[in-house]
Amino acid sequence: MLPEKILKQLLTKKFKISETDFKANAEKAKKLNKDIEQLLLDDGTVDEMELYTAAAEIFEVPIVALKGVEIKKEVLNLVPAPLAQTHQVVAFNKTNTEIHLAMLDPQDIQTIEFLHRKTALTPKIFLTTPSDIKEALHRYHADLESDVSITQLKDSEEIGENDLKKAAEEMPIINIVNSTLEHAVYEGASDIHIEPTEKEVTVRYRVDGILKNVMTLPKTVAGGIVARIKVLSNLKLDEHMKPQDGRFKIQIQEEKLSFRVSIIPVYDGEKVVMRLLHEGQKPLSLDQLGFLPGPRKLVEQAIEKPHGMILVTGPTGSGKTTTLYSLLGILNQPDVNISTIEDPIEYHVKGINQSQINTQVGFTFAVGLRAFLRQDPDIIMVGEIRDQETAEIAIHAAMTGHLVLSTLHTNDAPTTLPRLLDMGIAPFLLAFTANIIVAQRLVRKICENCKKEYQLQKNAIAELEKLFDIKQIKTLFEGQNIKLNSKEDKLESITFYHGEGCRRCGNSGHKGRIGIYEILEINKDIAQKINERANADVIKKYAREQGMITMLEDGLVKAKQGITTIEEVLRVTRE
Repeated sequence: MLPEKILKQLLTKKFKISETDFKANAEKAKKLNKDIEQLLLDDGTVDEMELYTAAAEIFEVPIVALKGVEIKKEVLNLVPAPLAQTHQVVAFNKTNTEIHLAMLDPQDIQTIEFLHRKTALTPKIFLTTPSDIKEALHRYHADLESDVSITQLKDSEEIGENDLKKAAEEMPIINIVNSTLEHAVYEGASDIHIEPTEKEVTVRYRVDGILKNVMTLPKTVAGGIVARIKVLSNLKLDEHMKPQDGRFKIQIQEEKLSFRVSIIPVYDGEKVVMRLLHEGQKPLSLDQLGFLPGPRKLVEQAIEKPHGMILVTGPTGSGKTTTLYSLLGILNQPDVNISTIEDPIEYHVKGINQSQINTQVGFTFAVGLRAFLRQDPDIIMVGEIRDQETAEIAIHAAMTGHLVLSTLHTNDAPTTLPRLLDMGIAPFLLAFTANIIVAQRLVRKICENCKKEYQLQKNAIAELEKLFDIKQIKTLFEGQNIKLNSKEDKLESITFYHGEGCRRCGNSGHKGRIGIYEILEINKDIAQKINERANADVIKKYAREQGMITMLEDGLVKAKQGITTIEEVLRVTRE
């Protein structure tokens, strides 16, 4: 972060922020336990690159953008990783006489002098932005296969049953597990899979919803790695025939992370899957989740109601829990009592009472929900409606003055209603209590660093033509204030976007994910259809006539806006 004196000078002179506004923001930042600079960047008051370009003039050094810049491994390693992280400095280029250093503090003379002595090169100093430094630091962990601790394990001997506890505390095993975890964080993985085969152990990460191989290890170390993870998760070392679940926390730089661990016996040993959860992660806003203006308004209206039911549906891994946490984040105020029952608790949220089900002692969703109703809640979140009993209690809670949020596994919004009726819920109860149903999927976003315009390929055109004609697409785009030019009169001539692939996105053309949504508002007319036990097709047809945008259409709009690709939308919506 910039020194406060320089920051204040820039904000008042360059960005025309008054002294009063600066003080108000400083107080707000103090209450939120944030740096004022971070607060202004987060809320969009100032642009990071503009701010640091202006700061570079004051420091009298050039500015450098590191995003997308190729840095050779031998240049990067001129600055040791611990020093780079502690002092926020990265070497990104060198000549025969100079080393080019990107820094956040060009006045850190001590670090500059140390690197001058260490490299015997003259430092040339550049200012860069915090996000660019953060991305550059990730490159120290870019090549897991060449990690020293991993290469040490290649020729190790197999670990016996009696030596598991000892192996779990030996440095080579500790280092390999730590390296695997750290690398997963820097890669942006959501899950780590450690899978034994007959002759080796495969490590895979799930990044943006897609599994990819990271490395293979000798089978001899499988027992030690699993033992180390069991020790961290406080699980039984000598249990190999039953599934085990646990959890542990680590800290990488200043970020606290939690890993949810699942270990199951498989043919060649034990398979470990670790779900990576960022502790203290703030709920995303509806805009960040990817709601278009119309659907966002429907969600905002639904959560403003004092009672009723909000259902989020979709398959496993479609982001339902993230959406629920975001809605709870908006609702989480000091004057309301919020209780959740989950399996498992994914994120700990301050100000919310969270319970985890435990079927071994009979604490199920239904039992917990009954208990909640004696706890004077205003808002209840049920992790998932799995059976008739849970559905009935949730609906009765919504009837008696509570706002109930929950998830269900269905393919789209209209299908949810017949599914609940099939569970044995009376139609009039469902019609009376349901506010909205949000169906969703996650699509990969286009990497901003290598995004290019392109026209659709023949196979994508053929698939789209089965679903829409050009007139329907034009009407959809017009409804979302997207104007096509006169040349875009056919599917093959409409300009869309895709990522060509670059170093920043691992040559995938994608970076990050966003939701596509279908929102069914339960108004009087839809309620009448529910009472008549109408099937999903009838409800969908009626909702479409009233202006409901399907997930496919929502994705099509985001593809035209350059957020995702048509291929991604077709991939996740294909039934």
